[in-house]
Amino acid sequence: MRFFPYAETYDGQQEAIDRIGDALEARENVLFEGACGTGKTLAALVPALAHARREDKTVVITTNVHQQMRQFIAEARAINASTPIRAVVFRGKASMCHIDVGYEECQVLRDTTHDRVELEQDRAQLERRQRDLLEQAQAGDDEAAEARGVVMDELEEIESDLADLQDRSTCDHFFENLTTDRAAFEQWLFDEVRTPDDVYAWAGQRGYCGYELLKDTMDDLDLVVCNYHHLLDPAIRLQFFQWLDRDPADIIAVFDEAHNIERAAREHASRSLSERTLVAALDELTGLDDARADGVRAVIEAFHDALVGAYEAELGFADVGADWTDVTIANENGPDDLTDRFHDHYREGSVESGLADALALGRELDERYETAYREGETATRRESGTLQSAVFIDDYLAEADEQGQYPVISVRRDEGTDELYGRAELYACIPREITRSLFEELHASVLMSATLRPFEVTADVLGLDSPRTMAYGLRFPPENRRTLAVDVPPLFASKRDDPAIQQTVTDVLEDAAAFTPGNTLAFFPSYSEAARYADRVAIDGSVYLDEPGVRVQDRKERFADDDGAMLCTSLWGTLTEGVSFDGDAATTVIVVGVPYPHLDDRLQAVQDAYDEAFDELNAGWEYAVEIPTVRKTRQAIGRALRSPDEVGVRILADRRYTRANMGRYSVRGTFPPEERDELVGVVPEKLRYALLNFYSDHEAWDGARPTP
Repeated sequence: MRFFPYAETYDGQQEAIDRIGDALEARENVLFEGACGTGKTLAALVPALAHARREDKTVVITTNVHQQMRQFIAEARAINASTPIRAVVFRGKASMCHIDVGYEECQVLRDTTHDRVELEQDRAQLERRQRDLLEQAQAGDDEAAEARGVVMDELEEIESDLADLQDRSTCDHFFENLTTDRAAFEQWLFDEVRTPDDVYAWAGQRGYCGYELLKDTMDDLDLVVCNYHHLLDPAIRLQFFQWLDRDPADIIAVFDEAHNIERAAREHASRSLSERTLVAALDELTGLDDARADGVRAVIEAFHDALVGAYEAELGFADVGADWTDVTIANENGPDDLTDRFHDHYREGSVESGLADALALGRELDERYETAYREGETATRRESGTLQSAVFIDDYLAEADEQGQYPVISVRRDEGTDELYGRAELYACIPREITRSLFEELHASVLMSATLRPFEVTADVLGLDSPRTMAYGLRFPPENRRTLAVDVPPLFASKRDDPAIQQTVTDVLEDAAAFTPGNTLAFFPSYSEAARYADRVAIDGSVYLDEPGVRVQDRKERFADDDGAMLCTSLWGTLTEGVSFDGDAATTVIVVGVPYPHLDDRLQAVQDAYDEAFDELNAGWEYAVEIPTVRKTRQAIGRALRSPDEVGVRILADRRYTRANMGRYSVRGTFPPEERDELVGVVPEKLRYALLNFYSDHEAWDGARPTP
């Protein structure tokens, strides 16, 4: 408990700390569900830091939610204030580069800058040597004179190399890192827990590269705070552990908002190739003086033509906008349409031979571009479209029909040029293919979230073998909350345009706003449904609408500062999790319908893959659709009641949440038992009375109560 920075723990927090500590001692993974107020972050961090200090390990805590990252930093600072720790908050290079170059360019700049520094150090050493030899020669030492001649020849060669470097690209910021004592940075860095913005500003003021400074001080750390991709992307993870000077077995990983790992892992495992990259590759090969060029061009041109032909055949007169639109190419029997079309277009002999030449030529071209940039012949580091195309085509043809891989084409329209173009993708359906090896290699891990149950499903999907599980429900006074399941007719997608159902939902929303002493936050299955009801409801206060593609922070702040207002948003938007609405900023939270995601072909592919991978009846539907949807719903209603003193009502408006016998359509049973038991059924006409009675019992009204 020396790493616990406060005077006392929350209710249940000490027990969670002890249980997680026991699991870490046994090198076991932990699934830890804790509602708001559980103190999950410290419950995981405290035993992890203690165990890491005893066993010479490093704790890596990671999230994909910005607000949680800020929370981690605050907790790490509190710990550091009472028990000093060496902690680093790490962020990707793109946001920390002072000269705004890409990864490949940065690598070249680092190498050439290293060369420059080494040459200048060699020159300084040789100059000292030649001065010593000159003194000895002037004193009559013939051997010293002869040796000095050799040194002067070496100096001349180094001067020539340095002159060549004048035309090559180097980085002044990284040069400063290599040639200046960095002790002051390390002292400053570990005096406090610094943010990446702090590091960027400190380094920029002094002419350093803050990103490289951080990398060079990441050994012997107690704690690292980072984003998911540092652990979920296999290539980045390998480098990340090298920077830490740690093997995976030396890492204790703490994943926050761990219900998001499934989606994040799927994104990292998926691969795509744009039509524009294929066109760049064909341009790159045009006029190239290489005997392999025509054969390589035939491979890439065949894939390009197959891609274009596949989406043109399927699109017809479809209206395609700026967002990617999927075109189905998978077939139940036999290869997908893109693979079929590729083989129809490719008439040049062996595909394997053509791809081997494409990969070899692509690598040579890429090395040529790196050399040109290194030597200062080009201002930017060009990348080979041929190499990128060849790598993807090789993977695609080998893996498109494997279990868990879903081949798909997407199309979009360039808003600037109105040009239609596509991309081919291998969409990874089963996240455990990437996460299982990670959890097997780590010393131990803690996966925490307010919505991890059912634990067995989380373990299956992520490939966790017999993890320890623990769940702590909402510890705030139960009398301060009410959870209502309103018997609104089930809002199936086919019924959403029914005028009678729309009127019922509108009435429920208006009653929720009218009988709430504060603001009402309303979640819908989609942004279009949110817009529909934002336009329909008539309340005394303001109605705010969260729209896709529009920055929501300003709108959220205006809503939170308002009174008697309603904010309409999508359950699949950014306000569902990692966002706090404190006090009466969102006194009542309502989820309208069972907001299943859009059931497109990708989601169907995930369902099919889960059906095949998991030995459970209806695993595809439950694992891929229903459970994630209920988790999202639980996250949404968790926006109410952020402290023990708050009172609030959570409303689930759909018959499928009630005790009514809805057969396979009911979702009530998917909620954890204690949350299911809290659901109080009401008919729409009685909602206003339920709200009025609850808030009146808590004397929540500043003025006169509303009259039903």
